[in-house]
Amino acid sequence: MEEIDLLSIGDASLDVFLSPTESETLCQLNDKEAIICFSYGDKIPVKNLVLSIGGNAANNAIGTKRLGIRSACVISVGDDYIGKQIVERLNEERVNINFVVQQTSTSSNYSTIINVAGERTILTYKSPKSYDLPIGLPKVPWVYLTSMGDSFGPFYNQLTDWLKDKPETKLAFNPGSRQIRAGMEAIRGVLSRSYILYVNRKEAETIVSLENSQKKEKELLSSLCKLGPKISIITDGDNGSYAYDGARFLKCSILPIDAFERTGAGDSFGSGCLAALIKGKDLGEAMIWGTVNSASVIGYTGSQQGLLRQDEMSTWLERAQSSEVKVEEF
Repeated sequence: MEEIDLLSIGDASLDVFLSPTESETLCQLNDKEAIICFSYGDKIPVKNLVLSIGGNAANNAIGTKRLGIRSACVISVGDDYIGKQIVERLNEERVNINFVVQQTSTSSNYSTIINVAGERTILTYKSPKSYDLPIGLPKVPWVYLTSMGDSFGPFYNQLTDWLKDKPETKLAFNPGSRQIRAGMEAIRGVLSRSYILYVNRKEAETIVSLENSQKKEKELLSSLCKLGPKISIITDGDNGSYAYDGARFLKCSILPIDAFERTGAGDSFGSGCLAALIKGKDLGEAMIWGTVNSASVIGYTGSQQGLLRQDEMSTWLERAQSSEVKVEEF
């Protein structure tokens, strides 16, 4: 059997990106409120339409595979056209698909992303289906667990049971909105087993019940690590990223690039950072890998087109250095 460095576990979807005509859109952005409005009942012109395979687990598997990691995907898709497209896409990227399950009589996940002024609003459909841990999963050095549909609870329990006799396997956890909305009890077991936790600032605040965390990053990171993870990493848009490994608090600045479309920014940071750690890089360098991978992705529509390949990383790292992207203790 082919050796595997990483199992990416979660969901995949078909993403449809729409860019409405600005003249038909009311877009209000400020510190307190950000809204996009359309006139009720109108037919809204769209100036651009892009279809792409996405979903957190697929993004991670493809992102890490491009960076030289032997990645496999553990996902369930429907026995429909979308499911077939997802499998074909993973196969094209040479991701191991031995653990992809196509469930009969079910549909696949689907998202519509509305892009206005570089920011996006996502309408997601998660197909109502069951999740089961495939039989015969091999022991692997790393597992990346990310978002699933509403019936994720039993699967999370299966996974933590599977990991009990595999102390050498490191678990990276990136919970989705449904997991966080389900509350702490739903994810406590996974958090306690995690080696790394990846979340954005808003998600971190929700998990530890800390509001208005600006200038409280140390408290926020420490509170996350108290739940189990050895390393907690928080992404915060233009403010960069923060990490805590139990000894050091680190902050990484961003590469100054105008975003064309931000879908996949978090996933690309996670795949770049995780690939670096699997390759033996230290946490600071891994944060820079994540930063440049994310900077590349937001220059394109969709979550996968801009994912960096292994032979591109050195050029982007030089670009980051010349732009004075730094990791500093704080």
